[in-house]
Amino acid sequence: MFGIILAGGRASRLGGGDKGERVVAGEPILDRVVAALAPQCGSLILSANGDPARFNRYRLPVVPDAHRNQPGPLAGVLAGLDHVAVAEPHAQFALTVPNDVPFLAPDLVARLQDRRIADRAAIVCARSNGRTHHVVALWSVALRDDIRRFLDEGHRKVGAFIARHPFALAEWPSEPLDPFTNVNTPDDLARAGDLAGRIVR
Repeated sequence: MFGIILAGGRASRLGGGDKGERVVAGEPILDRVVAALAPQCGSLILSANGDPARFNRYRLPVVPDAHRNQPGPLAGVLAGLDHVAVAEPHAQFALTVPNDVPFLAPDLVARLQDRRIADRAAIVCARSNGRTHHVVALWSVALRDDIRRFLDEGHRKVGAFIARHPFALAEWPSEPLDPFTNVNTPDDLARAGDLAGRIVR
């Protein structure tokens, strides 16, 4: 299983820069994401624009958006799936996660895979606390051309694309900790630090 970490967020509400470099409990969030996915995925890549050298310490391939205007996370999904199709031509599915989720579940891939098989879905999204996490998902690599057409038509919403295809949802409990807690604001970052402290204690 290829894991695609979407690392293209501009962190505008956090003062700019890479979201994944924000620190939770003494560790950059991206470090935590990589550590959570490494035991679950045979290969990891980063989908990100800009200078790839800033990710050198991870020793992972960095894949930029090929689509004009860099139209958000779905373009990152496409870039990752295009890379997977070349690097592992027989791969049928790949995982995506954003780089701002510091508490990813250790059973993420297994549970998404179980739901995919049970529902024969082309896409399986994680869901917790009444919220669907559209980019914490398994994607059929065969959807690449559909995503490309969708973007070429001027669309960009990940949820709208998913709704056009056979999809399923895999539920996770949000207590005692929502594994898909993400960091968008300074308050989110502070809250994540508090949560991490409770886990350690």
